[in-house]
Amino acid sequence: MADDDIKVILVGRTGTGKTNIINAIIGAKFDSSEMSTSTAAFVEKTINVNNKDYHLAIWDTAGQEKFRSLTKIFIKDAKIVIFVYSITDKESFKEIDFWLETVKNILGDKPVFGLAGNKKDLFQQEEVGDEEGEDKAKEIGAIFKLTSAKTKIGIEDFVKKLAEEYAKKIGSLMEVRERN
Repeated sequence: MADDDIKVILVGRTGTGKTNIINAIIGAKFDSSEMSTSTAAFVEKTINVNNKDYHLAIWDTAGQEKFRSLTKIFIKDAKIVIFVYSITDKESFKEIDFWLETVKNILGDKPVFGLAGNKKDLFQQEEVGDEEGEDKAKEIGAIFKLTSAKTKIGIEDFVKKLAEEYAKKIGSLMEVRERN
């Protein structure tokens, strides 16, 4: 995989909106009846960061427990990992630790981590506050963003910020290689 090809994977509990976040990234219409992903699926998108095009292969994974062993296969080679929880579901937030441990067992700290508190449009039903999300992001070394796949709030900015962080990381690695 070339440096300008970025494998992005979304992980988290079922029902957090991972599929709809991906649909928002590619500009597809929100579908409230979207079925749970049963294994994994991916879409592609090109994004420009600092006048360079990056090709994103964005993987949607199943959050159901019965598919977790399959999800581990799809985590391999991810450059950006987005942990997704629903602000309306405290249990999905608690599961972030499970997903973090799973990812770190496979990839270590190599990827850029993002933490998306999704369903911001349902703030009246909030079970996880903004500060909790921010604190968790600091704790796990992730970039945090509140998002709404339904209204597309925060999605584009978030993906761009993660890609910028990846580009910065790759740039730093290239400098180290050139010096040695």
